[in-house]
This record gives sequence, structure tokens and C-alpha cells, in this order.
Amino acid sequence: MSSSINIKELARSKLKLLPGHRHCPGCAAPIIVKLVLATIDEPVVVVNATGCLQVATTIFPYTSWNVPWIHNAFENAAATASGVEAAFKALRKRGVVGDVGVNVIVFGGDGGTYDIGFQSLSGMVERGHNILYVLYDNEAYMNTGIQRSGGTPYGALTTTSPYGTVIPGKPQHKKPIADIMVAHRAAYVATATPAHWVDLINKVRRALSTIGPKFLHVLSPCPRGWRFDESMSIEICRLAVDTCYFPLWEYGGGVWRLTSRSLEIARNPALKKPVEEFVKVQERFRHAVSDDQRIIKELQAYVDAMWEDLLNRCAVRHS
Repeated sequence: MSSSINIKELARSKLKLLPGHRHCPGCAAPIIVKLVLATIDEPVVVVNATGCLQVATTIFPYTSWNVPWIHNAFENAAATASGVEAAFKALRKRGVVGDVGVNVIVFGGDGGTYDIGFQSLSGMVERGHNILYVLYDNEAYMNTGIQRSGGTPYGALTTTSPYGTVIPGKPQHKKPIADIMVAHRAAYVATATPAHWVDLINKVRRALSTIGPKFLHVLSPCPRGWRFDESMSIEICRLAVDTCYFPLWEYGGGVWRLTSRSLEIARNPALKKPVEEFVKVQERFRHAVSDDQRIIKELQAYVDAMWEDLLNRCAVRHS
């Protein structure tokens, strides 16, 4: 695939997710899906775990999907995708279908990826299926009422991790899901945001040109759950990257690489913003801003430690 991106051709590409879905204003999930699918020219089969994306795009009897699409429960999207990929292999072997490539793509939220669907995702990677799994991470169970998940950050307020005298919001840090996929020996792993859309598209291209299980972790801000103005979704993605709360990187062939804005920050540490810049525009962290800032200090220390660890893995040192 060519590394150059022609935005006019991209805009003219066939729509694979149609207008008319019921996503909330400002939701990043449909933006992510459109960018991922616009990158794909070959036939595609989408498998979709239960969640906001599934509910908002397929309210019976309507659908916004303009490609073959399968809905599964929280726990088995990766297992179903594994069956689809294996079925195409068997059909090619029998000569039923030709040599045309078919991309099998999974879209799952954090509940269906970090938690309930983790065992089937782990099995998919361990067996080596040629599938791209895309996690749109809105950092809580938004579809069922904003409950905490394994992807919810430390200190964040949810309905099951309220702020009070006993706990400071969620008392645990995010599960390092992309690192876990690297440890699983996935063929390609990367992080991305819809704000850095060229980086996202290039990573989808690299993933699809790689044989084996691929995992793309995409930050997906949620205005309802994170409690910010719906116009700020893309800006919050930028702040997540600029504070190194959500660095942009990729892993393939045994090599870690920083990409896009995160590579710029690594080369010029003065560009790195304090994590408070990311936190203060979200009402889910309002207590962290108004209290003695111990939550922000803890989150900053965690972000700094993870960033330094990533710099070491990518063999990038400050200039």
C-alpha cells in the first residue's frame, strides 16, 4: 500500500458506515469506524461486539452498515471473527472462492475488550488468526450507564466508582491492554486517535499488510461519560497525546516505534504538557481539580513512568 494519502480520493471512497446512526453528538466512535473502513479497498467483513457502536448503528429494523456485518455478545466477537477468517481459508482451499483477499475487522469497546471479551481476544491472538481487532476505547461501560471498566483511568468518576471519602473515583489505573497484546506476540499492535487521522490511516494500512493477528487501540472520547462539551472530542484527543496520557506508538517485527506527535514530543520534551491540561476539561475529574490535587499528582506520576518506559522500549532518548 502507498504511504501517501490523497484526501480527495479518501473523501470520494464508498461509504461503509452510512448516515442516520444514533450516536450521541461528539461521539468519536463513528469517526474512528469511518476512518478505518475508508482505508480498505478490498472486501471486508465486520464483526461488532455489543456496545454503543452496535446499538447506535443497528436499531431494528434499520442499519447504518454498508458492508457485511455480524453482531455478537460482549464476550465472543473475536471468537466469531476467528470462525469467519477460518471459513474463508476453508472455502479457498476447496476452490469455492477465489484468491480475493477478505479483511476481517472487529470493532469492540473497552467493556468488550479489556474485560468481558478478553478471553476470546486472547485466544484469537494465540491461534494466529489474520484479523484486525480495533478497540474504540471510551474508558467505561457507556452503553449501560457509565460503569467503570478495566480501561477506566485512575481517579475517574463513574456510577460504580464514585468520588467520596472512601475512594477517589476509580482507585486503579488503566489496564495496559496494548502492552498485553504485544506480550501475546500479536503481529502488529498500535495506538491511535481520530485527531491524528493520518497516523491512524497509516497504521490501518500497515496492519492490513501484516499477516497475523493485529490490534489497534484507538482513544474514543465520550461526551456523556467524560462530561465535556460535545464540540471538544478531537481537542481532548490532542490533549491526551500532548500530555503523554495516551502516547502514539506501534509495534511490529519485534520493534517499538513512536509515531506522529509522540515522536515530536520525545525529540523535544518541552512540548509535553502536564496531565492536568487533559484532566481539567472533563467533569469526570472535577473532584481531582478541586481537591488537594493528590489524584492529579498520582496520575501524573503514573503517566511519567509509563512514558519513560515507552521511551526505553522505543530506544528514544531526550536530545
